[in-house]
Amino acid sequence: QEQLVESGGGLVQAGGSLKLSCAGSGSFFGSPVMGWYRQAPGKERELVAEMSRGGDSNYGDSVKGRFTISRDNSKTTVFLQMNSLKPEDTAVYYCASGLRLGAPGSWGRGTQVTVHS
Repeated sequence: QEQLVESGGGLVQAGGSLKLSCAGSGSFFGSPVMGWYRQAPGKERELVAEMSRGGDSNYGDSVKGRFTISRDNSKTTVFLQMNSLKPEDTAVYYCASGLRLGAPGSWGRGTQVTVHS
């Protein structure tokens, strides 16, 4: 069974930056798609960014131009560089993996990101 372990969350001031990391292991298919979702209190979980092993990517509209996803395919690790953070980016960020874009099948436990003004 695949395991995803996130790291890098924390507390940051508005306008600042954070970088999240997620290490995957145990995937029979080698995690074809890895990405990040987030869930704020009282809201549904939403896509932040995802990327295939081939480099195709999708971003949520609210983070385009501010967040960048990248992968280290040899280690099934995915990163999320978050710049120009806003208080509305505050959420639990979940690492996810799946067989195709838009279809996460495995989830990490999540890491809290809090942006204060």
